[in-house]
This record gives sequence, C-alpha cells and structure tokens, in this order.
Amino acid sequence: MATRALAFVVSLALVFASAGSGLAQPQSQLFETRAKQAVMIDAETGTILYSKDADKLIPPASLAKLMTMEVVFHALKVGRLSMEDKFAVSENAWKKGGAKAGGSTMFAKVKSQIRVEDLIQAVIIQSANDACITLAEGLAGTEENFATLMTERARQIGLTKSIFKNSNGLPAEGQLVTMRELAMLGRHIWQEYPDYYRFYGQREFTWNKITQPNRNPLLGMEIGADGMKTGFTDASGYAIVGSVQRGGNRVFAAMSGMASEQERAEESRKLLEWGLRAFEKSNLFDADEIIGEAQVFGGVKSGVALKAKGPISIFIPLTNTDRLVARIVYRGPLTAPVKEGTPVGMLKIWIGDNMSQETPLYAAETVELGTLQQRALDAVGELMVGWLR
Repeated sequence: MATRALAFVVSLALVFASAGSGLAQPQSQLFETRAKQAVMIDAETGTILYSKDADKLIPPASLAKLMTMEVVFHALKVGRLSMEDKFAVSENAWKKGGAKAGGSTMFAKVKSQIRVEDLIQAVIIQSANDACITLAEGLAGTEENFATLMTERARQIGLTKSIFKNSNGLPAEGQLVTMRELAMLGRHIWQEYPDYYRFYGQREFTWNKITQPNRNPLLGMEIGADGMKTGFTDASGYAIVGSVQRGGNRVFAAMSGMASEQERAEESRKLLEWGLRAFEKSNLFDADEIIGEAQVFGGVKSGVALKAKGPISIFIPLTNTDRLVARIVYRGPLTAPVKEGTPVGMLKIWIGDNMSQETPLYAAETVELGTLQQRALDAVGELMVGWLR
C-alpha cells in the first residue's frame, strides 16, 4: 500500500507539473561530505542518491584508466582482442610510464612482450602507467589515437562531457571528466563486463617478482567494497571511484577534491555506507502502467496517455519521503497524429535538490488527426494560450 500511495502522490505532481506549474525544489542536502565534487548512484536502477557539483569538469588523474579499461574490455567482448595476446613494451611506454618517470609502474622492460591479461591487472591493481601506454599502442598504434578512441567510446556509452587525451590520466591540456560520468562509467563496466569487473577487487598483483597491493583503500575496510580506482593530481586533489555491495544492494560513488589519502578513505567510506543504509527501493509504476498525459493539438483527443517501456523503480530516503518530486517533461502540445510507441518526453524525479532519475516516456496509444472542427477549435485555443508558455 505504501508504494502505491507514493505512486499516486507522484502521479498528481506529474499532472500538475505537465500543465506548466513550477514545483519548488528543496535546497538542503541529505548528506554532507568534505569532497568538493561527489555523486553516488544505485547500481540497479541508476537512481542518483547524492550529488554535489557532480557536473564540474576536472582533470581525471588515474581515474582516466577506467575509460582505458572500458575500451580494452569492449575489444575483448567483441573479439578484437584476447587475454592471451601479447603487446611489446615500446621505448615510449618505458620512458613515460616506467620507473624512471617516477609514477605508478609495473616495472616492464623495454621491448619485452606482455600478455594482455597481465597488462590489465597491472593497470587496475598497480595503476601502472607503462601498462596503459603499452595497451594503448598495441590497440591503436599510438597513445594519441587511443585517446581519440576513448573519447569516441565515451560518447557511445552516454558520457557526453568527458574528454580524454591519454590512456593513463597524467596531466594533459583539455583532459577533463565529471564525477557524474565517472560513476556512470563504473556502473557501465560492472553491468557490461562482469567477467572482467572481478579484477577491481583483486588485492594484489605480482609481476617481475615485484608484488604491489591494490591502491583502493575501501577493499580492506570489510564494508563490501569490490572496486574501483583512486587518483590524484594537484589540480583536482585526491579522488576515487568506489563500489560497495551488501544485502543485495550495490552503490557506486565518485568523489574528488579531497585533501589527503586519509580524507579520501574516510569520506568515500562514509558516503557509500550511508547510501546502503539510508535508502529503500520503491516501485513507482508497473510495466505498461499509465504515468500521465501529454497535450495533443489537432487530434480526436486532447491528450495522449504516456507510459515507460518497463516498470519504474527508484531508491528513496528512509526519512523525508515527502522530498520526492516528479515531473513529466516534453515539448508540447504534440501535433496529431501521434502514433503509439512514439517517444514523447521524460519522467524526471528529484530527491531533494538532486535530479535522481530520468526515464523516457512513450505514447501508450494512437491519437489520430481530428476533424476540421476539432482542429479549428484547437487552433483558436493555441492562439489564446500559446503565448503564455
């Protein structure tokens, strides 16, 4: 009953909002963090549970390696690459990413041949810059070409803002990401590549008789963490993308702008644990349930019923459930005829002042072109009220 009552309240807000009324949004946050930028999403539904300046473009540091791995995993999935393939370590990779460069490295020898699976573990666990460059050159010829592939692939999976200039995240002009898109990327990797996601929870990796631990501080906290990546630059501070699964629920968080490794560990743990404790799943609408109506101009009916392609669920706060606000957003009125299944708009849901979820909505029925008299009446009505929109 509670779920259906909530759905009814939301439906009322939708009808009211789609009529053009502005719904005020609460402005206080549900959680406080010392991170300058942060976002947390529920893995199952994609609900944004928390957001703080999450769309600001900042340098990614080693978090860029998440996108490097997405490109590699995609190549494995479609068969362009295999785990047993070997790539040669170029002098460029050795100079820029090896021990002499002073950054994270797997200590690969120049001109040596290394299996793709070993390179992947070196990138994920050791954050090895030489392994990144070796993979990039092996797949695309040059790191510049590979960076272009990274940005192109980012657009294909729905990351519209992030731009990549190299495979390892070392400072480069124009290389920028957002925390929102990094959290989306983490969720995407978990969803699309379950056979490879397991590497993110691996505690250590030994290469060339040198054992290095995973740099993710969450893995040792016994909170259900199994990924993903840390990073640091002077420009953006200490950053992390992390994921925790517990009690059947999983959340992803991306955070940056923290002052130290200790602060990064503490703040990420607090946010992820809060995300698992403070929300519960609510089924707002069943599959094929009518969600609202969009206005139609010149049709046999003045409106068309809207529905999503499947059920709509969201994770909502255990407290302050009245802070859930929803709107149907579309460009209207629609012009008849409107065919069943036509994309119409979006169901947008806020929790507090955070945009938490967007779901595409479609016409649930066909509205045919109206009679000449109906179209004339609609035209008069549009002349009278259209200028108010």
